[in-house]
Amino acid sequence: MFDPATTALLRAVLDEVCENISRAETGTRTHVASRILEAVTRGDISPDHLKQVGREALSDAPTMWR
Repeated sequence: MFDPATTALLRAVLDEVCENISRAETGTRTHVASRILEAVTRGDISPDHLKQVGREALSDAPTMWR
């Protein structure tokens, strides 16, 4: 479980990275969120790096999710 500040950061990063992705595209958003969470669990809480991780996840999301 993350503290409220970290949770807010994760939500903000996900929303920014997926700003052009419909909320109905849950597969893509889940893929991106998963990668961001992996980075945080490794101790990376830099907003800029988390955004980069999210963008990379978005670019390599399986095509069936786009």
